[in-house]
Amino acid sequence: MKIVILDRATLGFDIDVSIFEKYGEVTSYDVTKNEKTKERIKDADIVLTNKVVIGKDEMDDSNVKLICITATGTNNVDLVYAKEKGIEVKNVAGYSTSSVVQVAFSMIFYFVQKLNYYKTYVDEGKWQKSKIFTHIDKPFYELDKKRVGVIGLGEIGRNLAKKSRAFDCEVVYYSTSGKNANSEYKQVSLDELLKTSDIISIHAPLNENTKDLLNYENMKNMKKGAILLNLGRGGIINENDLAKLIDEKEIYCGIDVVNKEPIEESNPLLKVKNKDRLLLTPHIGWASIEARTRLVEMVAQNIEEFIF
Repeated sequence: MKIVILDRATLGFDIDVSIFEKYGEVTSYDVTKNEKTKERIKDADIVLTNKVVIGKDEMDDSNVKLICITATGTNNVDLVYAKEKGIEVKNVAGYSTSSVVQVAFSMIFYFVQKLNYYKTYVDEGKWQKSKIFTHIDKPFYELDKKRVGVIGLGEIGRNLAKKSRAFDCEVVYYSTSGKNANSEYKQVSLDELLKTSDIISIHAPLNENTKDLLNYENMKNMKKGAILLNLGRGGIINENDLAKLIDEKEIYCGIDVVNKEPIEESNPLLKVKNKDRLLLTPHIGWASIEARTRLVEMVAQNIEEFIF
């Protein structure tokens, strides 16, 4: 079996991928540009891709029998044509739940606890000049009794809800599909969730129901001081509207995903004036060491199931 990894760099070089060698001869490319994909997979039996696009043209005249997506999303592979060609496509799911939720809480505490401010206060030598033992000029608050609104109550959303309850928060949710009937948490309309929640966290897929789900008209109703997190998909929040609102109203936003990644120089979020209200991270929610290790193991399992 010939196995080709198209974008090895996306897995991180701290993660060992030698597990794939027991299934065949492995050729690994750190990055693959679109024009190189067809040539690189032509003679492969198994192809591993995270974000490299594999469409009709790439699959034509190839020997590919299995495409393993090293992620949950499958939009970078033409699934219809793969089926026509008899090429099996396997993705992985559920590997990153703890990682995403941990990053979400890291963002929450970044805004709530103001530790950056207090660390800078000490680092700049101001504490030793204080006339009193403490310095509390930057108010912070407790999470107890705060309302957490979860948009998308799938596996990740439920995990965040559970851990929010451990901080004695009230949890409500909005079902983006309209089909979730979870009775453990209170289901509310999107408008009510945005108007009443102290913390709002998005964990939904991007589809026709969620594209620009959050826009200027509904986000402007958020509570003053509310924290909005998007660790779901870029495109669920209208980025132009969000950038405008951050500079108009005191809301705080932790954004791990954007419309086009890597982020473009023209992205309006990079031009926000009130930068203390915005925490941008480069799509790291999924990527703890443990999550990426699980990911590789699950891809190996997919290969093993296909071969044997």
